[in-house]
Amino acid sequence: MPHPPATPPLDLNLLPGTPPVLLAEPTGDAASWAAGYRDTLRTLAVEHGAVLVRGLGLHDADQAGAVFRHLATGLLTEREAFAPRREYADGVYSSAKWPPYQPMCMHHELSYTLDAPGLLLFACLTAPGSGGATAVADASAVLDALPAELTGRFEREGWLLTRSYNDEVGASLAEAFGTDDRRAVERYCRGHAIDFAWQPDGGLRTRQRRGAVLRHPVTGHRCWFNQIAFLNAWTMDPEVREYLTDLYGADALPFDTRYGGGDPIGEDVVQLLNTVYEAHTAREPWQPGDLMVVDNVRTAHSREPYEGPREVLVAMSDAVRLTARVPGAEAIAS
Repeated sequence: MPHPPATPPLDLNLLPGTPPVLLAEPTGDAASWAAGYRDTLRTLAVEHGAVLVRGLGLHDADQAGAVFRHLATGLLTEREAFAPRREYADGVYSSAKWPPYQPMCMHHELSYTLDAPGLLLFACLTAPGSGGATAVADASAVLDALPAELTGRFEREGWLLTRSYNDEVGASLAEAFGTDDRRAVERYCRGHAIDFAWQPDGGLRTRQRRGAVLRHPVTGHRCWFNQIAFLNAWTMDPEVREYLTDLYGADALPFDTRYGGGDPIGEDVVQLLNTVYEAHTAREPWQPGDLMVVDNVRTAHSREPYEGPREVLVAMSDAVRLTARVPGAEAIAS
């Protein structure tokens, strides 16, 4: 089947409070359509931060994976996952397993790694009965809206992620690193600027310091790029936080964040970050068959609570490597 002309479609809906929505005419071959409009979609994602494509009729993992591969520059294998996923094919994953009644607050996917994805691809196979939107927020606007004193401190110090791996909460050691072999895990940590310590019970605790602000590798715009709020204990449901603190102790939570110098981040700061994110959030409820292309540096994303079955697949591409993930580092496309 011939590819459609790769010209910007005329029916791109730009409405306040929603991501741009592109209405595609079904061709019966979503992969060929994606191949033809690859450059257009990627350009729109850089320009607007995200674009939702409606009308392709994506209905299974094979079809979604074919579309993902046409749009990506090679699909990435996830490492350092914070929650488990199902892998449908190489580089094609389910959404992170997270209780449907709990929100996944705004974050940039894998922004604590040294090779973060620059592009995220989502495909909705089953839309929930209510809720469950993958909302987005402009990271440059968020940075501008935050107090300069706060962002200045994070730029000077960076932020610190601490993790304690176990088999009960979040991704297990094997799910996060792709292996449970201690030597392989240690090699990975040494190669990715992660401090680690094995515990008497066989568990692993890690610490990694990263920068909080990143320049976009294409536009050069400064973006608030991190998971400071999402992975902080104060973002948890209070009952969940209390339970995990009683179970593991305040210094051994499955994950938590601090200022880069090690000082704890107050509840007021976490609430401020989430409030600013919400003020800059755009959302559009999923419909079955939807595709969404997200610039992971320009745009934070979340997953809102939902009811009913929900199946959204995700792929990651276009790795963005930093010379060093510390304050002042510059991003480069690898």
